[in-house]
Amino acid sequence: QVQLVESGGGLVQSGESLKLSCVGSEDSFNGDIISWHRQAPEKAREWIATLWPGGATMYTPSVKGRFTLSRDDAKNTVYLQLDSLAPEDAAVYSCHSTGDDGATWGQGTQVTVST
Repeated sequence: QVQLVESGGGLVQSGESLKLSCVGSEDSFNGDIISWHRQAPEKAREWIATLWPGGATMYTPSVKGRFTLSRDDAKNTVYLQLDSLAPEDAAVYSCHSTGDDGATWGQGTQVTVST
């Protein structure tokens, strides 16, 4: 079963950017369907984006045009570029992998946005 580790979160001001990473523990990660979710305090976890192995992407409307998925198969890594961040984007961002060997969540990385 692939293991996932997210990184890249931090504290930024409104309008600034972050680039999150999701690293898979094995090469099979590159054939998996990768999704990003986020969960803010006192709110349910929200799906925000999905990247398929062939390169197709899908985004929830609230982040479309601001967040961008990409991948580097040589590094077993999927990236989520967060631009034009706003306070409502503050949350723990988690990576999810679905493949032939099952489904896995990462631990998450904290994104904080100040005004």
